[in-house]
Amino acid sequence: MTNTKVTTAMLPVGLPVRLALAAAAILLALLAIPHAGNAQGIVRGAQEGSYEGNRIAGPVGGVVGGAVGAGVGGAMGAVKGVFGIPDRGYRRGYRCRGYYNRYGHFRCY
Repeated sequence: MTNTKVTTAMLPVGLPVRLALAAAAILLALLAIPHAGNAQGIVRGAQEGSYEGNRIAGPVGGVVGGAVGAGVGGAMGAVKGVFGIPDRGYRRGYRCRGYYNRYGHFRCY
């Protein structure tokens, strides 16, 4: 009689632990995204891009516009952050054109 050896395939023992750590790292990274996104203008870019795309081209345009708006908003926010360009939003460094009236008070247009 011939003896045949049967071998079985076994998974490595460390795989589930490594997978659990990778999943935890991804989860923590996803939790940190909204704060960085708000800081760099990603969220508003996605909202405005989605609105305009949906208005012009329907639901598919909304999805594409949201993705493009988020990319452009994030890129502009990152560039402004790296070069230190100030954000000239409403009431932050607001400068208006105007004139001085006859009483010496400045009036904006």
